[in-house]
Amino acid sequence: MSILRKDPVSSGWVIIAEERGERPTTFDTTKVKKRAGFCPFCVGNENSTPPEISAYREPHSHKDSPGWRVRTIPNKFAALRIEGDLNRRGDGMYDMMNGVGAHEVIIETPEHDANMALYSPEKMREVLNMYRERHHDLMKDRRFKYIQIFRNYGYSAGATLDHPHTQLIALPITPRWVKEELSCAKEHYEIKERCLFCDIINQEIKSQSRLIFENDEFISFAPFASKFPFETWIIPKQHRSDFKMISDAEIKQLAIALPKTLLAIHRALSDPPYNMILHSAPQLPPDRPGAETIVHDYHWHIEIYPRISKMAGFEWGTGFYINTVLPEKAAEYLREALTEEIKIGAPGPKEQTS
Repeated sequence: MSILRKDPVSSGWVIIAEERGERPTTFDTTKVKKRAGFCPFCVGNENSTPPEISAYREPHSHKDSPGWRVRTIPNKFAALRIEGDLNRRGDGMYDMMNGVGAHEVIIETPEHDANMALYSPEKMREVLNMYRERHHDLMKDRRFKYIQIFRNYGYSAGATLDHPHTQLIALPITPRWVKEELSCAKEHYEIKERCLFCDIINQEIKSQSRLIFENDEFISFAPFASKFPFETWIIPKQHRSDFKMISDAEIKQLAIALPKTLLAIHRALSDPPYNMILHSAPQLPPDRPGAETIVHDYHWHIEIYPRISKMAGFEWGTGFYINTVLPEKAAEYLREALTEEIKIGAPGPKEQTS
């Protein structure tokens, strides 16, 4: 029999219909296929991209030239542009504003065929440092309310280029799904005077049934009411509402937890396409209701969605998600993938360090 589970972070309900799908082999888990052709992100093609905003480089190398290890550029086909005023206005009952924001691409490595699941801790740490740097810099602009860091891996997950990269969009408004999380977190805190996400962390560590990986600073787990098969979250044990406030010690631990979690997905599902999304606290004016409490009731985190199932009419029409894999089973498969890696070593490409 199927099970209905309520997501405490969004107040939405999920249908767990386990009888409709059993093991990872029942899904379309064809690994991401690489495409041939010219790549503007590869070393030597720096002039094919907009001028770099920031880069971690080898000594004596020059801007927009080879010698970089991580490189951030404006998106050539930006959804939002940084120039101009918002000009909020209405048309009768409808509201609108100018498409002001920022859209950047973080090119993670010079290696075209690298895979984040195989990044060394040192490589991953550099990428995370760039995430923090760009998040911190863009939040200085008072026009921006929210910074969305996201990673599309594989064509069916929205990636138009194979070269490993992350995108970042600065928005003048807070996204609807983040508002839902903020609302649920605020309600939980007002009733219990505790962070909703901290309570989830304590529950998952106590239960162990949905836990995938744990180190000193982070856990990764399959959420109790996972919307999609093998949905995985990574969350810091230390309470922080805002990602840009992450410490160096936490980055060092996240640089282990994130690739390990992706490696489990990589091995269990044969390198599937996925979307990775980082949710952090928005920037609220000091006089806005909730601004003084958001630091206590919200908790930044990373959500990973393997693209091995599709939404259909029922999901679009109702907002209910049907997940055919019990989260406890998903976590078990992913733990097994990591245990196998520890026993026999990960096959395929060696750890990537550049």
